[in-house]
Amino acid sequence: MRLKTLVRPLLMIAATAAVPAFAQAAKPAAPAAPATTAAQKAVIDRAMLNAFKALPTRFEDPKNPITNEKVELGRMLYFENRLSKNQDVSCNSCHDLNNFGVDGKPFSPGHKKQLGGRNSPTVYNAGGHILQFWDGRAPNLEEQAKGPILNPVEMAMPSEARVVETLKSIPGYVTAFQKAFPGQTEPVTYDNVGKAIGAFERQLVTPSRFDKYLGGDEKALTDAEKVGLSKFLEQGCQTCHNGAVIGGSLQKLGLVVPFQSKDQGRFDLTKQESDRMIFRVPTLRNVAKTAPYFHDGSVKDLNTAVKLMAQHQFGKQISEADVGHIVTFLGSLTGELPKSYIARPKLPANGPKTPKPDPS
Repeated sequence: MRLKTLVRPLLMIAATAAVPAFAQAAKPAAPAAPATTAAQKAVIDRAMLNAFKALPTRFEDPKNPITNEKVELGRMLYFENRLSKNQDVSCNSCHDLNNFGVDGKPFSPGHKKQLGGRNSPTVYNAGGHILQFWDGRAPNLEEQAKGPILNPVEMAMPSEARVVETLKSIPGYVTAFQKAFPGQTEPVTYDNVGKAIGAFERQLVTPSRFDKYLGGDEKALTDAEKVGLSKFLEQGCQTCHNGAVIGGSLQKLGLVVPFQSKDQGRFDLTKQESDRMIFRVPTLRNVAKTAPYFHDGSVKDLNTAVKLMAQHQFGKQISEADVGHIVTFLGSLTGELPKSYIARPKLPANGPKTPKPDPS
């Protein structure tokens, strides 16, 4: 599953503060001090850290209460190739949970190795986004999870009815749906597929040393990382990259200097001029591990991505030294993968009427 438009780090840096940031940027950048000297002088105003929040243990939604039974079902469905037409693609195919939720490709191959038009983002911490997909067309994880299964380029199932028919033909899934959605006359539904996967994804959370630092542990970050954090804050990156997931809102790509792209973001969905080049801001959590970057997967290197965002969002060129400092800080956002939680489950066996793979 590519989760076609879910999002990979766009590294959208600051928008509403662009005017003062640009004015400041117009001055020639001063030569960077040696790292050790800069580190000694790094002082972080903790009031500035109010832009961020520590990650929760899970992203709750009262409309889809998380239960163990629902999570167990969602985990199986996340790894389930039989949710694709040819039974060769799953959510994990494009969002590899052992690889920080990505496949490392600009565009992920789906049904018949077709490539979509947007980069597959990480699913880790995605529950903290205000909307899902690059253009924000899904309100939550539950709705997002249902999209790629029916997308002809991705998993290519012909209809919701075909998905339900397949699941009902597998006795183990019938039992699992009954446990996950007790009291429902017909628990095996397409909506419940989304709810189960969503419940599982809501606990894909990767806290890092930065969370400890936010909690007051000054030793959680190295001196070099604190220098990078100070540069990140000075540039105004937190204007868009904020909150618990350090991203997740909607913002214009190319705020000051236009970003050349055939993909016009949310405009392609709404046809409203105000939405032209509006994309969902990606999380910076684990960003050092989730290349390539941008909605088109066009940039492989994080240093380059940071420089491009300074150019397009602020209209300036920042020094190589400052880029290096910021990238050093971004490394502190790499979290721990929940190994036991993401372990591949044993999937239930086919029933006598389970459909065969369909490569057409």
